[in-house]
Amino acid sequence: MSDPKSTGTHAGNGPQAMTPSEAFVETLAANGVTDMFGIMGSAFMDAMDIFAPAGIRLIPVVHEQGAGHMADGYARVSGRHGVVIGQNGPGISNCVTAIAAAYWSHSPVVIVTPEAGTMGIGLGGFQEAKQLPMFQEFTKYQGHVTHPARMAEFTGRCFERALTDMGPTQLNIPRDYFYGEIKAEIPQPRKLERGAGGEQSLDEAARLLSEARFPVIISGGGVVMGDAIDECKALAERLGAPVVNSYLHNDSFPAKHPLWCGPLGYQGSKAAMKLISRADVVVALGSRLGPFGTLPQHGLDYWPKDAKIIQIDADHKMLGLVKKITVGICGDAKASAAALTQRLAGRTLACDASRDERASQIAAEKTAWEKELDEWTHERDPYSLDMIAEQKDERPFSGGRYLSPRQVLRELEKAMPAHAMVSTDIGNINSVANSYLRFDEPRSFFAAMSWGNCGYAFPTIIGAKVAAPDRPAISYAGDGAWGMSMMETLTCVRHKIPVTAVVFHNRQWGAEKKNQVDFYNRRFVAGELDNPSFAAIAKAMGAEGIVVDQLEDVGPALKRAVDMQMNEGKTTIVEIMCTRELGDPFRRDALSKPVRLLDKYRDYV
Repeated sequence: MSDPKSTGTHAGNGPQAMTPSEAFVETLAANGVTDMFGIMGSAFMDAMDIFAPAGIRLIPVVHEQGAGHMADGYARVSGRHGVVIGQNGPGISNCVTAIAAAYWSHSPVVIVTPEAGTMGIGLGGFQEAKQLPMFQEFTKYQGHVTHPARMAEFTGRCFERALTDMGPTQLNIPRDYFYGEIKAEIPQPRKLERGAGGEQSLDEAARLLSEARFPVIISGGGVVMGDAIDECKALAERLGAPVVNSYLHNDSFPAKHPLWCGPLGYQGSKAAMKLISRADVVVALGSRLGPFGTLPQHGLDYWPKDAKIIQIDADHKMLGLVKKITVGICGDAKASAAALTQRLAGRTLACDASRDERASQIAAEKTAWEKELDEWTHERDPYSLDMIAEQKDERPFSGGRYLSPRQVLRELEKAMPAHAMVSTDIGNINSVANSYLRFDEPRSFFAAMSWGNCGYAFPTIIGAKVAAPDRPAISYAGDGAWGMSMMETLTCVRHKIPVTAVVFHNRQWGAEKKNQVDFYNRRFVAGELDNPSFAAIAKAMGAEGIVVDQLEDVGPALKRAVDMQMNEGKTTIVEIMCTRELGDPFRRDALSKPVRLLDKYRDYV
């Protein structure tokens, strides 16, 4: 076995006698694995017994879905593999939702799925299941160990493919294959070097940009994953082009940069939307241009109908899949942006003449949007106004009041510490937060992306904190989503992983309830939540709990919680008592007014 202070001692040393468990663990070590998430199980106990001498920490969780999200957060912050493992059958099936979220986040997560023993497969034994079909849709590669002697081979391939294919892989191992004696060579990790793309497509893109009068750059998740922020900045500065973030990738361009305009998509920036609507050439850098991230918002159908679109993505299957494009470049975001900037160097560009005018437009639109956000203190639909009126004198605690979500989000934004990592769950208030979350460095913002599952944010930020213990880690969740994930507070307390969780306590499933307001004449079914004090529950679990029911206390509460996280090693739940105001419907694109054909239901139209 390898020394605890080193990794991969036996990698590349030729075939050696070892057990399959040793081959598995040595391959993990060779790939730099130091932390794993999961729940212990008899299916992999022989390997688990030697994690520690290999320098690997298994972090036990409360529920395996949380382990999968932690591996996702770990991978998204570190750029390295996140690893999750669990007992065969129910332990593994608990991870499906988390692996799906990692798939849509393009996270290099490796899920290790010990399987029922080979002599019992097909007999309906204890905790037996067909584990490969469970994850088929949400993995880039599935490795099934077909013989104990191939343990290192399949393990190494799963780790390699997770990085090269930019997504989760599954390593499926019959539980009896951890035992015995084999000869194995531990494979050396290989890193795929990606290029800038085809010369012809790069030349054509450069020509279009040289002729553009109002170019706009969409900075996507590929910019973060490819460490391409500086190259994106250089291209934007050469063009004088406004830069908008793709949906839920608010950390893909620094908010302090004068060319930054904010995110597109649901509850995004009006400044970004208005500016991209004027574009004659759009560079989608490291973005698949997902359908939900380009839908109309704030009453703006902002996608430029006549613009020429240059799409750059490392996955050729994404090029032109959602939006019609003019030029597709299959390349690394970093290399492609650098290649385009080099091609534009020394050339006279059509947009040069209007650079100052464009800068003024960018500044004006951003100023107008910030002013609107400052003044947008309450949601404006009639239902929300009714809720505000009903709750104006309703006091949840002595001297306290329910607070407007938008005002709360603005105060949280002002109090956000430098270098913070923030994860957001799915839901109404969390989605509105898209307008208020700004970052100056990459690998800072994590959301469930197109999967949109509840219970994502808190375990994900725990994994992020394990990967980056020196950075403040903050999660946002509504009370519905919090109910799915708050048990992982025990993981934080038990294993000394301090984070800060902000819980918006508005006593409802807000996003779906908004659909009942807009489409079902306020006929509320299953949308109300009756909750205890989440701060009190946190204290019972051994964490800290803060209740906020005064607007002026929001910022200080966040600062206090982060201070306890960073200086005292404490996890704190900040419970903010919010009104039942509702933002725009989350799925306006997917709903329509109901039609009833039976007499007994016709009054429900």
